[in-house]
Amino acid sequence: MTILRTVRYAAWIGVALVGVFLTWSYFAPEQRAKRDSRYQLSGPISEIGGPFTLIDHNSRTVTEKDFAGKPTMVFFGFTSCPDICPTALWNVSELLRQLGDGAKDLRVLFISVDPERDTPERLKAYVSNFDSRVVGLTGTAEQVAAAVKAYRAYFKKVPQDGGAYTMDHTATVYLMDRSGKFRGTFDVHEAKEASLAKLRRLVMDPAGSN
Repeated sequence: MTILRTVRYAAWIGVALVGVFLTWSYFAPEQRAKRDSRYQLSGPISEIGGPFTLIDHNSRTVTEKDFAGKPTMVFFGFTSCPDICPTALWNVSELLRQLGDGAKDLRVLFISVDPERDTPERLKAYVSNFDSRVVGLTGTAEQVAAAVKAYRAYFKKVPQDGGAYTMDHTATVYLMDRSGKFRGTFDVHEAKEASLAKLRRLVMDPAGSN
């Protein structure tokens, strides 16, 4: 009877451990990222990037031509974002610090998908918390939608209780070379060493032609 009870307890423990493992696998950041549509790109990668007209955090009208000749990181988000956006921009700032002078020409375009709230003034205050190479961009709803479309990204306004709302959006950082061609991505769940390697390749390509 004692042996039978021991086997039964062992079986229960085994089932419990399997359940814990499956739960961890489902909710672990890297597994969640694979399932989360925010980390997925839509459309052929050869079509990612293109013309845009937006307003920067100093209230100046800018286009993609203002960043021509510089390797660029492009990230869509919004200043009221509770976790993904500040984490991504903090990580990017740390990567830029580690790259040092080798990345002095690299620019980070933080394009707001919430132009209703993200004025140039609000963006200026927000990006001041990060590396000085982070440029906040906003615009009209139509201008923002056009930029999102150019990068085959995604965003959606999500209503909340009491008339509030949040924004669901692509949480991928796009890597664009000096000629404006798409060279890859990384996200907040990626190992820092892998992200650094990608950025080194990006900034070391002087012509952006390979």
